[in-house]
Amino acid sequence: MSVVKRGLLVILILLVAAAGYVLYAYYGTVDLGDRTVSIVIEPGDDFTEVAGRLLERGVVRSRIMLRYPARLRGVDRRLTPGRYDFKGGNSCRSVLDRLAGADFLRVRVTVAEGAPIWKVASILADQAQADSAAVLDLNRDSVFLASLDLPYLEGYLFPETYFFAWGSTTQEMVQDMVAMFRSQCDTIWSDSVHNGLSRDEIVILASIIEAEAGLDEEKPLIASVYHNRLRQGTKLDADPTVIYGLGGLDRPLTTKDLRASTPYNTYRRPGLPPTPINSPGLASLRAALHPDSTDYYYFVADGTGGHRFSRTNREHINARNEIRRSMRQQGGK
Repeated sequence: MSVVKRGLLVILILLVAAAGYVLYAYYGTVDLGDRTVSIVIEPGDDFTEVAGRLLERGVVRSRIMLRYPARLRGVDRRLTPGRYDFKGGNSCRSVLDRLAGADFLRVRVTVAEGAPIWKVASILADQAQADSAAVLDLNRDSVFLASLDLPYLEGYLFPETYFFAWGSTTQEMVQDMVAMFRSQCDTIWSDSVHNGLSRDEIVILASIIEAEAGLDEEKPLIASVYHNRLRQGTKLDADPTVIYGLGGLDRPLTTKDLRASTPYNTYRRPGLPPTPINSPGLASLRAALHPDSTDYYYFVADGTGGHRFSRTNREHINARNEIRRSMRQQGGK
């Protein structure tokens, strides 16, 4: 074999070896075993520094095979801040894919329909390590509320399951919940006034319906009772508003409670309370917007999750007494 051919063969072998190393360094995985390595990327972090941390923590085996492919793919110019957790097998390729897709840690938070704001604050504290007091402070922050074009937060923290970025501030989480309310609810408004009520009043009414109704199918009926009472100027006599005005109760209401002088006592004050009393879901909002057409003015829980509806106070008293007798009989059995 001539010298030239031997030289070409050596070059070819070196090229193949280099290519093999590049492929191995880029696609080869590092197994973290049972470890989870967390890398927090802050706003403004330089990619070279991030690559160094990934190498030092043993997530990848080559910083170069992160930097140059990241430059080619543009990942180094659009790092998304967040906490990235790595476990199991990882390669430079898989790490870059995660960085490019902003696949950072998200915290799952579920807010149930009918949760008042202090319960929402507690949920955010328990599930997202938020400051519960900060949520309540934002509800009193006129500048923050003005930035959202809202009179208050209560009622507008939409009940849903959220996946917040790790490290999100309380303000950011609240803003996301209000944005969810708007994305879910803006399409259901037909105009600015509905049955003589403003949008804010519809949300207040929907929150009362949410607290009263155990069955979605009954919500338009319950809404009809409240709309009829509002039109007639009759007090709403809604137990949940009284409970809200007393800061929430874990016991049945008493006669003394019904005499309490709070802005939320709809046994003493006509019309709607000053704010919503919880976060209503879509079914309650739709019911408040589109109540059934009835001549009902009363309803009472029937002990099975539903309600009995009545047109007159006499019918209401009879229904209530009948339900009580039935419940006593069942208890005796």
